[in-house]
Amino acid sequence: MKWVGRPGAPDEVLHPEIVLGFHDLCLVKPVHDDWYMGSLYDDGSVICWAACNNLYDALRGL
Repeated sequence: MKWVGRPGAPDEVLHPEIVLGFHDLCLVKPVHDDWYMGSLYDDGSVICWAACNNLYDALRGL
């Protein structure tokens, strides 16, 4: 799982504890961190582009 924060900033690799897939989108909860929203690819990789404080806000963001 990669977190793509800002253009030009290096990608950060995160270690997921929970991944909830919704077709091409997903919500990811890394170990000891907030929820992230991103794209889920056929090879199982995830690129996240939005961070959320909690699962409720993450689900509303979908």
